[in-house]
Amino acid sequence: MSGNEFDIISRYFSTQPVSRHDVDLGIGDDAALITVPENCQLVVTTDTLVAGVHFLAGANPEWVAHKALAANLSDLAAMGAMPAWCSLALTLPDSDEQWVASFCKGFYALAEYFHVQLVGGDTTKGPLSITITMQGYLPSGQALTRSGAKVGDWIYVTGELGDSATGLDFILGQREMSVAGAGEFVHRHYYRQPRVLAGQSLRGIASAALDISDGLVADLPHILSASGVGAVLEADCLPVSDALKALESDPVNAAKIALTSGEEYELCFTVPESHRGAVDTALSHCGTKAVCVGQVRSGKELAINWQGETVDWTLAGWDHFRSNE
Repeated sequence: MSGNEFDIISRYFSTQPVSRHDVDLGIGDDAALITVPENCQLVVTTDTLVAGVHFLAGANPEWVAHKALAANLSDLAAMGAMPAWCSLALTLPDSDEQWVASFCKGFYALAEYFHVQLVGGDTTKGPLSITITMQGYLPSGQALTRSGAKVGDWIYVTGELGDSATGLDFILGQREMSVAGAGEFVHRHYYRQPRVLAGQSLRGIASAALDISDGLVADLPHILSASGVGAVLEADCLPVSDALKALESDPVNAAKIALTSGEEYELCFTVPESHRGAVDTALSHCGTKAVCVGQVRSGKELAINWQGETVDWTLAGWDHFRSNE
């Protein structure tokens, strides 16, 4: 990068609102030193967002920062982990301090909410991209994984699906921005709220889990493959926002959007019949709603029903190379 790289690090990344007691040495040395709680497993995830693939180069950097950090938080949420520390590798075409300041505003707001401390990273010159590595922890042996689903388990999703893809359509000009509520959909695309507390609440209840980053129809098969099972989804049971219902008069179209909408960062999880009664109670403590949308069954295929009848919808989840966003 330019000669003022260290000035940027000092000005924007060495001063942050979160200072954890378990960080023994943070930004300023060759690496960070962290004390991990006893009897816990470390959970690590990395995500990269690239301009032109995950966000437009001219997008609000505050919104982009939220989206980037939320993607990592959502991965930890899917494991049932407590987020704690992160590092940031930021590649910039030039040392645009106004962009960095706005980015940090969005980044630190979400980091502070979940008490995540930035402990290191790197800045360099090049095409605009953001890579975040996040670490968290959970009690040993209590991680939610993709491989625990069993035949007969029920399939749930948190929140509402479809708004992120709809917002992306507005951003890419595939829907007219003059439509009422367009700005709200765009905001929902960037400002998804990762279900961190919900993931922790589901430890010991869910048999398998993941976050919805590429669309339910694309992500659920990861659980099915890892668990060696099949499933049926009841598309008419999918949770869709009132705003999307108003925008899409045909409920079938709304359901298809909900099935394929990527970057939702909601949780999809499976629950044995014996634990089904505990779901609402567990999630009520964190203000999260979950809806049963299907069931695990034998075989390897994912079937989709609409009003009790199997349908042959040709659907694909989010593809990072499908658009210029």
